[in-house]
Amino acid sequence: MNRLKGKIVVITGASSGIGRSAVLDFAKREVKAIILISRNKERLAQVSSEISGKCESMIFGCDVSSKSEVLQMAKDVISVYDTVDILVNNAGIGILGKVADQSIDDMESVTKTNYFGMIYCTKAFLNSMLRKKSGHIINVASLAASFGIPRLAAYCGSKFAMLGFSESLQHELHGTGVRVTVVSPIGVKTNFFYHPSFGNRLKNKERFYLDPHSVSRAIIRASTSNRLEIVVPFFMRGGVWLKHTIPYLVNPIVGASFRKIVDS
Repeated sequence: MNRLKGKIVVITGASSGIGRSAVLDFAKREVKAIILISRNKERLAQVSSEISGKCESMIFGCDVSSKSEVLQMAKDVISVYDTVDILVNNAGIGILGKVADQSIDDMESVTKTNYFGMIYCTKAFLNSMLRKKSGHIINVASLAASFGIPRLAAYCGSKFAMLGFSESLQHELHGTGVRVTVVSPIGVKTNFFYHPSFGNRLKNKERFYLDPHSVSRAIIRASTSNRLEIVVPFFMRGGVWLKHTIPYLVNPIVGASFRKIVDS
């Protein structure tokens, strides 16, 4: 049975990478409509053209770090579809650098996009889900939600916060028919690493990264799952368990390993 048939799906960061893959994968499952959100409206139009004839679509050139833009976008969506069934909070950025060297503006930019953007979108659509007593919020985090990585403090902080927010929200939504699932992948081959701050440090490690479709498939699974968190690939769940069980052994290894990568 196709449990996604006829659903209304909102995806942020939909113009490339994981978001674009999620748009294509949801379109294959006979959803009624996909609302594509990104700052790059031209690329959104291209992605929208790829699903033409498969489902309805709307595109919004919206910066999720702007509360006013998100609330206006949601108002426009609700005016057409009344509610949404699935919200995928996928938009995210990262800037590599030591806390001592990074500007406050850069750290705020990461936090506002990754964390507050997720809050704005969640608040904008949650009440419509609660009214109809069904819906699913999928927050795309990272293994960086469980592991602090040197030179990515703001990014890790935003993802730790996303996981904590999602867990609290899941408890609050018990019995409402609305669910929350976090998808936490390892590194993914996306534009994330093409920010100038990364230089060539991590681009050379791309053979270890996931294809975006691996994560979008997990997002599809998450949309019908009762689980709080889905880790991609699944065996990395063991690493998360070890980190929480014996942090005094795991944390020094993680720190030394990533310092070697980012300082090279």
